[in-house]
Amino acid sequence: MAELHGVGNVVRNSVVATLRETGEVVGAVTDTVSRSLVTVLRGTGTVGGALEGAMADVTVGVVHGARDAGADPGAVAKGTLVGVLRGTRAFAGTALEAVSASVENLVRATAEVGGDVGVAARSATQGALLGAAQVGLNALDAVATAAGAAVTGAAKAQRDIAGAAQSAVEGAIWAAKDLGVDADDVAAAAARGALAATRRLGGPARNEVRRALTGVIAGVSMTQA
Repeated sequence: MAELHGVGNVVRNSVVATLRETGEVVGAVTDTVSRSLVTVLRGTGTVGGALEGAMADVTVGVVHGARDAGADPGAVAKGTLVGVLRGTRAFAGTALEAVSASVENLVRATAEVGGDVGVAARSATQGALLGAAQVGLNALDAVATAAGAAVTGAAKAQRDIAGAAQSAVEGAIWAAKDLGVDADDVAAAAARGALAATRRLGGPARNEVRRALTGVIAGVSMTQA
């Protein structure tokens, strides 16, 4: 496992310290991620790969910090995405790119530390929808982007992409029900995002994901979605 340096190490240490001081994981991670991104992006800007690099550093730092602190990985993933959207709110036009980069890196880093990629995909997509509602981002765009990134991250980590897609859709539905928005529309958007990601992967990926997104997921009929 690669040793963390720079921003990633600072974030990891901050997450460990904060989580050991508080029992409220989602809020603590949200605040840490949001503050860290504002600080980093003010220094680097958001062009020329800077945004993607910042997302990778911060997200990987959070995953390693949560592992070291023994925190609930689902709560950590959810808080990470809410924090990403809060932290990038002041940087116009960055939200969806930030969601994509952070979810992909979250899934990959979770695999690296031996965690459950399905939990990461599910909770990150939940966080994307909850965060979108807080910052005024289009909810369907947010979940589609998050689900696609979860599939991409699972593929790059050589993990089960069909399982990641199904988990991402499930997380989107759970968040929709929590917020009282149309779960069918949200499920359909997440499924479209997951399937769109498979076009870039090639091979049997699209059929695998399509089969995984049939029947009923979290109470929603995917044949209707």
